[in-house]
Amino acid sequence: MHDGPAIQVERDGEVARVWLDRPPLNILDIPALGELNAALEALPAPPHVRFLVFAGRGERCFSAGVEVRDHTPDRVAEMLGRFHGVFRKLWRSDWVTVASVHGHCLGGGMELATFCDFVVATHTAQFSQPEIRLGCFPPIAAVTLPALVGPRRALELILTGRALTAAEAHSLGLVTQVVGEGELAEATDALVKSLAAHSPAVLPLAKRAVLQASGLDFERALEEMEKLYFDALMSTEDAKEGIRAFIERRRPAWVGR
Repeated sequence: MHDGPAIQVERDGEVARVWLDRPPLNILDIPALGELNAALEALPAPPHVRFLVFAGRGERCFSAGVEVRDHTPDRVAEMLGRFHGVFRKLWRSDWVTVASVHGHCLGGGMELATFCDFVVATHTAQFSQPEIRLGCFPPIAAVTLPALVGPRRALELILTGRALTAAEAHSLGLVTQVVGEGELAEATDALVKSLAAHSPAVLPLAKRAVLQASGLDFERALEEMEKLYFDALMSTEDAKEGIRAFIERRRPAWVGR
């Protein structure tokens, strides 16, 4: 049991490192998501803080995602509101974001990592969106993956839940750089240092230009995805059964409704 804060922020000049600090799996439950939102709210905008680096504590995992028990009907609205609040803050910000990924990067962890502007991953890192096995789907990934890898690849990843190696994720464009096991911190720092050499005024404008040109209206698309999630998915028996089965450690018995 990890009793300290779930989110740790280390500030070094214009760089803020945001640590997911619930090893071994760095699960994001409702309190942890509250801490993450609060941490982002407290960080100053550029030029005071220009770069956010997300990383996971421990040896096994960047993050295994959002706490499954927080997907139950009495908790899911609060969980999703807090989780999506993180992405809305990042989307509206001018920070340049980097995910420094080792080990497992699953579910909401993969959504957070691949939402970042850059992803540096060790060669043994693994990425997946396994929500389909629980009778769910990942709303953030459903919005962002089609823009990142195209609709057909996005369908494959979300509908099968299969895991990607770091090399596969790199070949799809989800990972910027693959490095050796002992090279992650150094490679992440080198990337940030190279970016920091560019104009503090121009870098965020260039980022915004690329995002606008991509055509992704993230906030509108996310609102539509949330409506589908709450109004359609959460009203199905299979979604409830998938979560119950996971918590009870058994195979789900789908009923098709």
